[in-house]
Amino acid sequence: MRYQGRNTQAISFPLGGIGTGSIGLAGNGMLIDWEIQNRPNKCSHNGFSFLAIKAERDGEVLDARVLQGDLATPYQGTPHLGKFSGYGFGPERCTLAGAPHFSQCAFEGSYPYARVELADERFPGKAAVCAFNPFIPSDEEDSGIPAAFFTVEVTNDTAEDLDYTIAFSLQNPLMDSVNGVWMQDGYTMLGLSSASLGEEEPAFGTLCLATDQEDCQAQEYWYRGAWFDSLGVFWQDFCAPGPLRERTYAQSGKEDVGTLAAQVHVASGATECVRFVLAWSFPNFTQYWNPLPKEEQTETLKNTWKNYYAHRFPYARSAALYALCHWNRLDADTRAFHDALHGSTLPPYAIDAISSTMSVLKTPTCIRLPDGTFYGWEGLHSTEGSCEGSCTHVWNYAYAMPFLFPRLERSLRESHFAYDLNEAGGLRFRTQIPLGRKYSSFRPCVDGQYGDILKTYREWKLCGDTQWLKNLWPRVKKAVEYAWNPNNPDRWDPNGDGVLEGRQHHTLDMELFGPSAWLNGFYLAGLKAAAEMARAMGEADAAQRYEQMLENGRAWVEEHLFNGSYYEQQVDLKDRARVAEFGEDALAAYWNEEAQEIKYQIGHGCSIDQLTGQWHAQLIGLGAILDPERTRSALRAIYEHNFLCMRDHFNPCRLYSLNDERGVVMCAWPKGVEKPVIPVPYAQETMYGFEYEAAVSMLLNGMLEEGLEIIRSIRSRHDGDRRNPWNEMECGSNYARSMAAYSILLALSGFSFDFTRGFMGFAPRTRQEDFRCFWAVDGAWGVYAQDAQGARLTVLWGELRLRALQAGERAYQEAALGDAPVAFRQNGWEIAFDSQITLQKGDVLALRA
Repeated sequence: MRYQGRNTQAISFPLGGIGTGSIGLAGNGMLIDWEIQNRPNKCSHNGFSFLAIKAERDGEVLDARVLQGDLATPYQGTPHLGKFSGYGFGPERCTLAGAPHFSQCAFEGSYPYARVELADERFPGKAAVCAFNPFIPSDEEDSGIPAAFFTVEVTNDTAEDLDYTIAFSLQNPLMDSVNGVWMQDGYTMLGLSSASLGEEEPAFGTLCLATDQEDCQAQEYWYRGAWFDSLGVFWQDFCAPGPLRERTYAQSGKEDVGTLAAQVHVASGATECVRFVLAWSFPNFTQYWNPLPKEEQTETLKNTWKNYYAHRFPYARSAALYALCHWNRLDADTRAFHDALHGSTLPPYAIDAISSTMSVLKTPTCIRLPDGTFYGWEGLHSTEGSCEGSCTHVWNYAYAMPFLFPRLERSLRESHFAYDLNEAGGLRFRTQIPLGRKYSSFRPCVDGQYGDILKTYREWKLCGDTQWLKNLWPRVKKAVEYAWNPNNPDRWDPNGDGVLEGRQHHTLDMELFGPSAWLNGFYLAGLKAAAEMARAMGEADAAQRYEQMLENGRAWVEEHLFNGSYYEQQVDLKDRARVAEFGEDALAAYWNEEAQEIKYQIGHGCSIDQLTGQWHAQLIGLGAILDPERTRSALRAIYEHNFLCMRDHFNPCRLYSLNDERGVVMCAWPKGVEKPVIPVPYAQETMYGFEYEAAVSMLLNGMLEEGLEIIRSIRSRHDGDRRNPWNEMECGSNYARSMAAYSILLALSGFSFDFTRGFMGFAPRTRQEDFRCFWAVDGAWGVYAQDAQGARLTVLWGELRLRALQAGERAYQEAALGDAPVAFRQNGWEIAFDSQITLQKGDVLALRA
């Protein structure tokens, strides 16, 4: 997607690895959001850290400019509590808005690549700053490098050959700053460290700026002075003809800046490139939001631990060296992924949604613990994480990581069942770290509990490793049966009839006190998944019980919760006893004495989430949970009642869509329907992850145009002017639930999988005669394409083992792997190979219809 003018002002494109933190590339080319020191840091700058360029001819400097476009308005200054800067003092000097820069700027973002194109009639040539961090599905190691990769392209569009110098300046953010320059393996490196911080101290860290450009000078330190001295002297140095002068100091300083200046000769009409890597390592992660009390700390349970990436890259220098040594391979694999995804025949705004929301994985929302276990916030506050604990009921919606980095997703299942399961089988929905500390007081929640059952089933089917499931099964089974366990204080389903009736915590942060298709749908889907897993474990009796409960519960939901148009909640809002049975705390939280009514319920409302269990079930191969016709009716109701223009809509909640924007509100009460005085929280607002779930449910159930319209409306709100295209917010920035957008790809491609039997399938819901899409599974990814003549399955990375394949809804005459024929038999739409076939990187399985 291309952004220009005002549509660049909200952009911050995250550059970093999984679990490493990130730096943002702004729409005008600034480096912002420096979130590399183990916590968020929104709207931040790292002092004078920027790129600049100068052009010379025969020793004469023709022009010099910062590689940035205009600073976005307003220019009053940024509000903060300091003195002599901020609001009333104009833009911060570190924005470099006071230095010559480029008048023309365009931002191209096609995740995981960003490109800032810059031109100015006074500058002899054009420039572009290109940036990425390796994003290679199934390779979480090389997708977890703490670095930003930059390529500066310089095009000489003049009639004469010119010499250009590209300077990358980096400020040292550490106390008692020490800068150093060295050469290694032909690379020039500028290292930033501290003279006083010990390696075990929480604030310890290093940064490294490096280039492989042969002709490169370094200014180890900018001039140290007062007032505006340092920037002023640097600009004088830079604008002088020839190489950048050297400068060094013997003593440590404060916020010192250093610069690498790479020189390149560019012939008339030619383009040359210069590479830089900006790497960091802040190895010591501190539990700053809920630290262990001193009496609970042990040798293995501490409030500070090593980031996973730090075992591989203890210093920034090692990360920079690795990045430069392996740049070509890392770029090639990332480019292959990019081209496969962005070359899909899905609508452009759908690809935009799928790809842009993946960027959450490369922000401080995501952490890797010392053993590599994945851990995630829900999102990010400005300077700390928002809502800890890999929250099950939020990460339920995040469909990107299970397919792109399945080992990381499996580590979530493993940690949840190892550390969050109580004796009765309840799963606490927020994992506490360090792992192994005392349990939190978080009560289990229905959607998180049965979401983890569904996700365990999904991970099992994706990896095909039944031993992995066997290792988890005793705990999984215990969690399945928590609903009717007599020690469940919330008494979800005490009589085991498949209907949830008790106090049911959920992702909207409160509790329902009566059955709903939303939470009961999670329960029913979980029972269906559990039955299949139990049978695989040889526990036929348990499987039969779960299936009977599923049938009982499904019949009850259809009889009692479908109102002729959609599924609602069954609750008598006036029944005080319904709440009182759970104690005084429940009454205090839920009973509205003035209205004589239970608070925070759905009642007869049309909820956006009423079919979430069905959404999961269809995506992971469990099929229908609720009646298909009634499912479509409920989706039509959501489209009719919940998909609104915000101009005349009253919303007392958070504002994620407004004015003439259209969005799907969380709950609507059609005209003439009784609405609770105080309804379910967040009812009147829109939230992107839920909107994607509703839209994809429509795609899955024959409402293609409606589903795509909602997806288009979400992305239109993120136009670079009103909102950042790479930051879909909910309870904070870079919110995990937005990765529900990956399910768009699964739905439109009709993707199915069951690697316990070596099966993968495609049944496109659009452009069946000319379809192409990206796919990813555990250990392999590539492209699937079909047209009138046949289908092609290409592996671009890894190894794929198949025993069966569905390629659309048609029969085939021939199959070949490369030049070798492949024997198969047709079973319905499924092709069963006579023996397992293995596809390596570059292999193509071709089918002729």
